[in-house]
Amino acid sequence: MITGSQCRAARALTDVSRQLLATLSGIDEETIAGFERKLDTPAVDIILALQSTLENAGDIFIPEGERGLGVQLKFTRSEARRLSNLENEGGLAADDEVPGV
Repeated sequence: MITGSQCRAARALTDVSRQLLATLSGIDEETIAGFERKLDTPAVDIILALQSTLENAGDIFIPEGERGLGVQLKFTRSEARRLSNLENEGGLAADDEVPGV
């Protein structure tokens, strides 16, 4: 489970505002602010929802170990840019017609 500091750092790495995180996760912006500022500890399900949302945005959380807690990007900036280009190539979004999947 992540800490408030990891949440704040993860948002910074992926350029996700507190408002956007609130919208994507369904968690109140004030709850997120209190968590990040270490003023409050939300319920476990709220923290897990924030973590999942940030992981979907491209963050990887590093558990406490010999080097301490941390957060890093899932992809390098170059990889993220290439993925974005691939995702934005033309065509209508539709289900794949792959048999047996």
